[in-house]
Amino acid sequence: MKLLPALLLCFSLSLGGCSKPPVFVSTDLSTADWGRDFSLTDHRGQPRRLADFRGKAVVMFFGYTQCPDVCPTTLATMRDAMKLLGEDAGRVQVLFVTVDPARDTPALLAQYVPAFDPGFLGMYADEQGIAAVAKDFKVFYARQPGSTPGSYSIDHSTGSYAFDPQGRLRLLVRHGEKPDNIAADLRLLLAGK
Repeated sequence: MKLLPALLLCFSLSLGGCSKPPVFVSTDLSTADWGRDFSLTDHRGQPRRLADFRGKAVVMFFGYTQCPDVCPTTLATMRDAMKLLGEDAGRVQVLFVTVDPARDTPALLAQYVPAFDPGFLGMYADEQGIAAVAKDFKVFYARQPGSTPGSYSIDHSTGSYAFDPQGRLRLLVRHGEKPDNIAADLRLLLAGK
């Protein structure tokens, strides 16, 4: 009869493991009461809201095309994460939101963003529209003067936001995160975790 209590203990321990919350590598923002939607236009000229991507996980990054380091490395890392996802990559939408609408025209975004992955979308609005979305997502950006009026740089937040397929903000992905960790987090979101 000593075997029965041991089996019951093992069974109850295994059930307890089923109720554990998912363990994300990225910062869990599931309780955030901000960053719920946006109103932007994609590089093809189509107005977009978060609801347009319902059923897909969405990763959203704020940057600009003339960024020398953070933006291209973030897009390249997302490209690598999509490759690791295989067929599941079709269930993820990556959005690059410009914080430099004066220089990042739709034509430039249409060349730059899909060069990393044809499925990625560049997103834009006028200065006021970008400022409103950035404020809602708690994104910092500030223009820094260059040697000529058109050669300025922009300091900006470096994290990416991940939404689950129901459109809820769930994760802040740190700049420099490894593609395999991003892919693992996205798999959890796609699985409904």
